[in-house]
Amino acid sequence: MSRPQPDSSAPPPPESTPARAFTAVSPPSDPVAEQQLAWTGDAVLALFARQHVLARLGRIDTPAFLELTSNGFLSCLGRPTRIEAEIGLVYEREGLAAAFAYIEARLLPTWRTQQSRRARQRSTR
Repeated sequence: MSRPQPDSSAPPPPESTPARAFTAVSPPSDPVAEQQLAWTGDAVLALFARQHVLARLGRIDTPAFLELTSNGFLSCLGRPTRIEAEIGLVYEREGLAAAFAYIEARLLPTWRTQQSRRARQRSTR
């Protein structure tokens, strides 16, 4: 069975999105508004993570997906709801491609560092 061709109007896959310098965004201080942005940001992060894992590994890998989207990982960068709200805010203001670029710049460096450590730990066992 062949994979469907991507929509040409869709943003590029995460791996081909040009990296940009990450500029911090500030979600609203109102907890309800922050939570609403976080809900959207969580969905954008999940889509990014799935595309990233498929592009990188060429297969579905639930543990890799969870490592990139878990609150445990996000808490390395700040309060998970706030991180997701930042992503949601970028998505609302600038669209999906900009949100993917934000995730690449804001989250992926830390995730890659953690992945490298895990690989080293596995190789020394």
